[in-house]
Amino acid sequence: MEPIRVYDNPPRDAWPALTARVTRDDAEIDRRVAAILNEVRTGGDEALRRIARRIEGFAPERFELPQAQLDEAARSISPELKTALATAKANIEAFHRAQLPRPVAVEVMPGVRCSQRAVAIRRVGLYVPGSSAPLFSTVLMLAVPAAIAGCPEVVMCTPPGKDGRVNPAVLWTARLCGVEKVFRVGGIQAIAGMTFGTESIPAVYKLFGPGNGYVMAAKQLAQRFGVAIDMPAGPSEVLVVADGGARADFVAADLLSQAEHGPDSQVVLLTDRKDFPERVLAELERQLAELPRRDIAEKALSHSRIIVLESIERCLEFSNAYAPEHLILSVRQSEKYARAVENAGSVFLGNYSPESAGDYASGTNHTLPTSAYARAYSGVNVDAFVKKITFQKVTPSALQALGPVIQAMAQAEQLDAHSRAVTIRLNALKK
Repeated sequence: MEPIRVYDNPPRDAWPALTARVTRDDAEIDRRVAAILNEVRTGGDEALRRIARRIEGFAPERFELPQAQLDEAARSISPELKTALATAKANIEAFHRAQLPRPVAVEVMPGVRCSQRAVAIRRVGLYVPGSSAPLFSTVLMLAVPAAIAGCPEVVMCTPPGKDGRVNPAVLWTARLCGVEKVFRVGGIQAIAGMTFGTESIPAVYKLFGPGNGYVMAAKQLAQRFGVAIDMPAGPSEVLVVADGGARADFVAADLLSQAEHGPDSQVVLLTDRKDFPERVLAELERQLAELPRRDIAEKALSHSRIIVLESIERCLEFSNAYAPEHLILSVRQSEKYARAVENAGSVFLGNYSPESAGDYASGTNHTLPTSAYARAYSGVNVDAFVKKITFQKVTPSALQALGPVIQAMAQAEQLDAHSRAVTIRLNALKK
């Protein structure tokens, strides 16, 4: 294993470089993404087939999977996995159902009543990655809150394998969550298909789901065509803060659980113990030898880092600057230090809250902002599947009281028609 570089109390002016993610050629990515989006926009299903043959070496004649194939997937799933998925689904449902927005109604002044109501987005598109691993857990994380929010139409795209088939666990989970429209198409072309619509794939109003740098760029570009997205969610990352109460074997396992996602994943360890990095590095070496995805994890570790800082408080300052997708607080007073967290997608408290719990079954959502977008974005939740519409009703007597306020403001902004809309009504009330 190429050793992870260890930094000992780097000065603050070095922090920007240390919080940087994997360097990418964004211009080249954007060029390729724009070309594929345009190809699908003008070419529909045939363009999807052409791109699939070019990139994946296989193009299905039919993109939508028939219900019979969704049903037969159940026969390929072990009873143990079915039970595990049912438990995870129940936990995710319990946590997300508690997030359902409540109606708001306020009489702000006599006769002026304002209200707000959440309305489910009619058609949402779920992207479920599957190029290097069948992420059926992502189906749960996206389809469960969509169902709780009440979205009438749910469209799901996921890449097929080289044999043209979609992993049975992905299909079974989709069936379990009530997803009826599943299309075997992945990558940029899947985002393009859901953005513009094709002969097979419906155009959606909002896109959800994680992916690699190309998928993230495609989602961001899709916004220019009137499609909303959940958040920028690209290559996965974790930051662990560890003190003297942390266990090196636990921390190494957490770092590797993210590193195995992909070669462009990134892991960071912060600690106030000078002897801890050496112990973690030894554990990484030992545990790596047992990993089937060792090559992938090693590539991710090659651009990861371990940083020793003077205190846990300083570690939290660095973490907030980094804004990790996943933050693990392997510290003795994890709930106390959690109060200092400002920027993070999802936080795991204590030695016995592994990041994989949130990835699968604790109940929180694993679709989270990456690349420091946690400074401003939340992870997927029920709110992401609704839009909130406001209503107002003004009685005639209330307009007489509020009208002069509106007129004064409209006239000051030199928007005479705004003022006139009130004046005409007030004059009518005088008759």
